Amino acid sequence: MSTNKALKLRIEGMDCGACAVKIENAMKRLPGVTDINVSYGQESLALSYDEDRSSQQKIEAQIRALGFTPVSHDAAATAASSGDQDALPFWRTKKARLVWMTGLAFAVAFIAAQLFPQFERWVYSAAAIVSIVPVVRRAYASATTGTPFSIETLMSVAAIGALVIGAAEEAAVVIFLFAVGELLETVAAGRARSAIKALMDLAPRQALREQDGKLETVPVEQLAVGDVAIVRPGDRVPSDGAVLEGISEVNEAPITGESVPVAKEPGANLYAGSINGNGELRMSISRTAADNTIARIIHMVEEAQESKAPLARFIDRFSSVYTPAAMAVSLLIAIVPPLLFDGDWMTWIYRGLATLLIACPCALVISTPAAIASGLAAGARRGLLVKGGAALETLGKIKTVAFDKTGTLTEGRPRITDIVAVEGTEDEVLARAAAVERKTSHPLGAAIVEAAEARNLELPQSFGAALAIPGKAVTARLKSGFASVGSPRYAEELAPIEDPVRQSISRLEQEGKTVVVVLAGKRISGLIALRDEPRADAAQALKRLLGMGVKTVMLTGDNRRTGDAIGAALGVSVQAELLPQEKLAAIEALKQEGHVAMVGDGINDAPALATASVGVAMGGGTDVALETADAALLQNRVMGIANLIDLSRVTLGNIWQNIALALGLKAIFLVTTVMGVTTLWMAILADTGATVLVTANALRLLRYRGHD
Repeated sequence: MSTNKALKLRIEGMDCGACAVKIENAMKRLPGVTDINVSYGQESLALSYDEDRSSQQKIEAQIRALGFTPVSHDAAATAASSGDQDALPFWRTKKARLVWMTGLAFAVAFIAAQLFPQFERWVYSAAAIVSIVPVVRRAYASATTGTPFSIETLMSVAAIGALVIGAAEEAAVVIFLFAVGELLETVAAGRARSAIKALMDLAPRQALREQDGKLETVPVEQLAVGDVAIVRPGDRVPSDGAVLEGISEVNEAPITGESVPVAKEPGANLYAGSINGNGELRMSISRTAADNTIARIIHMVEEAQESKAPLARFIDRFSSVYTPAAMAVSLLIAIVPPLLFDGDWMTWIYRGLATLLIACPCALVISTPAAIASGLAAGARRGLLVKGGAALETLGKIKTVAFDKTGTLTEGRPRITDIVAVEGTEDEVLARAAAVERKTSHPLGAAIVEAAEARNLELPQSFGAALAIPGKAVTARLKSGFASVGSPRYAEELAPIEDPVRQSISRLEQEGKTVVVVLAGKRISGLIALRDEPRADAAQALKRLLGMGVKTVMLTGDNRRTGDAIGAALGVSVQAELLPQEKLAAIEALKQEGHVAMVGDGINDAPALATASVGVAMGGGTDVALETADAALLQNRVMGIANLIDLSRVTLGNIWQNIALALGLKAIFLVTTVMGVTTLWMAILADTGATVLVTANALRLLRYRGHD
């Protein structure tokens, strides 16, 4: 009984979508081959095959017949892990060899023609025939495996036609220029892939592992969950994990794009590829090398580059009709004038062949995927991850951005905003409150203790355990007597609150702040107001979105008073006290006016993220941020959503520029060809030039920086 085997190959020389289509069509023709997945961005082919019907050798032979070089997955993985995956320079590739061969053949023919002018046509014909043979082989292989209208087919027809009508010199030049264009495409594809390779290079290849009290240097692939590693100053973090011992500042810019180093202490998370600063850290590994943040980012970007945007799918459909239509037009140009208008056959056949070369769809086909790939890579460099071309394209059409409040527009944890001293000083009030709260785990208490530590306050000594009255207060015995931190309602249960204090409480609560009362016995010694404060860049980011013509709204389940206070501070409209289903209804209503992006923390906002046109998760490399939504902001900055929309608009603009370049140049040269101005070598140069221009224009997106 036959069984299917999985096969994964690296395909050298696969540099564009058209190449991938040829391979995919060829694999579909082989019996027993299924689950075909071709990625030109990753230069990979994955499939399943029935050994009894199609052997691996047969599969690889078919790929070689199309002009590509298959490399086994194990060999490719070994090369990748050793850093030699792209070691072969472009001038030593198979496409480069075709350039050298066709160039040499033309040079020899040129010299021979100068020495023996009477044999000029024959020597150029010989050079053209030698040069065209590899191209004809590839055209035949493509035609017999499901891709009859390939670029090789167009080139073969044009070159052979030129030989037939006696334009042997131009036939040789055309093949040489075609080979140069193919090589330039390889160079351009390599530049686009360099963004992924740069991500791969972020992770170190070795780690300093601590085992049985000894240190040993091991490949990062050998690190297991639970292992302990040492990260010295200047080292890159080998994999995801948490700090066990040590204090340092870590540069996470390679992962999140955030330029300011992040302080790390025991318990803090570390991400693979980030750079340790000035202190040695002892860390516990939480993820293997194959599953760490960098690996997941790389996988996500690679998948995204293969996910076609709607515009890209349209271009593919258009080009599948365009190529045979262009061949038909070329044929009509060649035969209609001589048949109907008594035109010269040789002249019009020549012009038909030139039209055939101009009609090559390479520049048009690559116009969209090249821009999408560059846009996705540029975003990844800035900590802006987008899951596919469709999401990237939709982001540019967003009319409204809906934000969750907690953890999105705000930092997600309370901070002290005001201290009102009724007795003594602000520091004395804060120190007394921190002394009461230092043994509790309540978020408000933790914020009070943190603020006291930030001021380096000496806390009064406490005796025994603190007593918590749920929902009301925490009481502890201090050297000066009993002290409590509680709600205003609890304070009023003990003693009447004087009007000035009551007015302060009311004012602070109207600002959306939570007020706690600090008591010495039954006397009020002060008030502390806390609030989950807006992120530092939130107001600026919302202002920028409005300047881009994008409306903003905050959707929160928090109480209206708090929501309105935050909304007023940020200048954003607010819908508060929303239940989960009401938040979904709000998203649906906003979608009636146009595309909506929902920005949330990726956990409790998952339904809203899924309902929106594009869901954007805030999260510094967390699982949810990378897996829940259509895009993730690794910097945890609100400005990231404005940069995402801007990047999308820039990418869409680049795509339309590319389409205009590709079709515009073809239209110009089509007119000049019919008029008899364009020669065959000028026609192929125009097509090659258009491909190079389109690719170079797309690569400009890699320089995208956004706004901080």
